[in-house]
Amino acid sequence: MLYTNKDLRKLIIPLVLEQLLAILVGMVDTVMIAGVGEAAVSGVSLVDTINILIINITAALATGGAVVAGHFLGQKDSANASKSAWQLVLFSIWLSVIVTIVFMAAHRPLLSAIFGQVEAEVMESATTYLVITAISICPLAIYNSCAALFRAMNDSKTTMLIAIVMNLINLVGNAILIYGVKIGVAGAAIATTLSRIVAAAIILFLMFHMEKEINFKGQATWRVDLTLVKKILYIGIPNGMENSLFQLGKILLLSLISTFGTYAIAANAVCNTLASFNVLPGQAINLALLSVASMCIGAGDYEQVRYYTKKLMWIAISFTAALSVVIVAFSPWILKIYQLTPQTESLAIETLRWHAVLAVFFWVPSFTLPNTLRAAGDVIWSMMIAIVSMWVFRIGFAYIFSYYFAGGLLGVWIAMTIDWAFRAICYGIRYHGHKWERFV
Repeated sequence: MLYTNKDLRKLIIPLVLEQLLAILVGMVDTVMIAGVGEAAVSGVSLVDTINILIINITAALATGGAVVAGHFLGQKDSANASKSAWQLVLFSIWLSVIVTIVFMAAHRPLLSAIFGQVEAEVMESATTYLVITAISICPLAIYNSCAALFRAMNDSKTTMLIAIVMNLINLVGNAILIYGVKIGVAGAAIATTLSRIVAAAIILFLMFHMEKEINFKGQATWRVDLTLVKKILYIGIPNGMENSLFQLGKILLLSLISTFGTYAIAANAVCNTLASFNVLPGQAINLALLSVASMCIGAGDYEQVRYYTKKLMWIAISFTAALSVVIVAFSPWILKIYQLTPQTESLAIETLRWHAVLAVFFWVPSFTLPNTLRAAGDVIWSMMIAIVSMWVFRIGFAYIFSYYFAGGLLGVWIAMTIDWAFRAICYGIRYHGHKWERFV
């Protein structure tokens, strides 16, 4: 077997801790900003939706690079793994620089086009946060690319330690700039940007100065290797399109939610943060499965691919179920830390409980299982299912529930779980066949 139980623990546990840390700091961010007011929370949550779109694009490229590098590692070809790794970083830098320029030049038209109906105070907070965090897009792209490469080498401990440093900088920066200097949303944005720049510098330094299977020694060049870039983009572009359209759909839904009032925007922001806890082990296992499956596929051993996919999925489902029990039972007490208005708190509790119950049955097969298909190069089919399901079920049903059944925020989240169920069925059928095994 390519991975022992010890190897899996070594890969997964740091990933879980890294995801946990990111969510905890995200919660603290929200709580700190909440001290400025609900308009600040709403403004930051709106921009975070756009930022997540950019993060997903860079993460999709990182996925493509990690899969290609993992295939080379499975073939014991570390030289080409290193070459493909540098091409990933190089392409990510160019793309992120272009996006940064666009964001800096057209931030007001962009925000007005997407969130034009929100209150003036919310829009002002959103504008401030977007302009400052746009500076961190390139560093974040570098960090995501290199972190994916570390995971491909079965080294998630290093990325966890860097994440600790990044999040501590963010946390301390928030405390100083929000409460000390008292610059509110701008302080939160500056702390986030600084933390990403430091993390990118550290991880890039390590990639140049470490004796690992993948490293950048002798690889740094501004010349694009089209053969390797095509391999990366073959995985990255469909995955990026899937993630981008998925996030664009979420932005559209956020525009819908913004029509329900500031209390619904605030409840949605809090629910998004707490729901992340619900699927935290699954998110970590998603990253682990991509690396594990890529290595096994590179070695040409599909029996092990299926073995590890089944094993990791059951682990994810078990932990998701345990966390769902906690959320359903204790959500009224958990939400007290946000100091929400009674109307906002009641809506958040109802929404969180719905998410917790449905996540047990549908989240893992709809988000973890397709990583095995992507690792095998079956990206076009996976992308099409995700896009169709997102726009037909999540968005279509959200508008139906909201406008025809007065479902409000809960109606949007119900539509989301219908989307999960459809994906789970489609991915399960595909996985139990053999077509996805013929792409590499």
